[in-house]
Amino acid sequence: MNEILILTTGGTIDKVYFDAKSSYQVGSSIVGKLLEQAEVKHPFKIVEVLQKDSLELTDEDRTTICNTILNHPHRQIVITHGTDSMTDTAMSLAGLKDRTIVLTGSLAPARFAMTDAMFNIGMAIATVQSKETGIYICMNGSVLHANNVHKDPARNAFIAD
Repeated sequence: MNEILILTTGGTIDKVYFDAKSSYQVGSSIVGKLLEQAEVKHPFKIVEVLQKDSLELTDEDRTTICNTILNHPHRQIVITHGTDSMTDTAMSLAGLKDRTIVLTGSLAPARFAMTDAMFNIGMAIATVQSKETGIYICMNGSVLHANNVHKDPARNAFIAD
């Protein structure tokens, strides 16, 4: 079994809210705990790359994500990412042709009782193992080619173009 490289970049999936009056902070990644709780047996390696809201990501941050991928031998990569600029990061990785890369995140923090985080990560782990090389976004129960998708804020969902 090929080890899956999981890169965490922050986003809603790792947000922490302290109380109803406070703003959020992007905390340390919870992805490892989620995979442990789900009893994932497939080998994986987690690398925490960033702890940012995706609206704050810069071109330099996207270069850091790309370089992190290039510095690892893995061919199956899952990236947890905020949803607001997920498609921008996916497009910045378009030059990585010999890998299967799946970006995923959540619309509610993983620390919330009602969240899509576990489902989306599970889908991403399955997708990265079953799809051919390319870049995909795995959200809302759909697997979409990254070059043919956009986030529809009104529907709070990713839609194929």
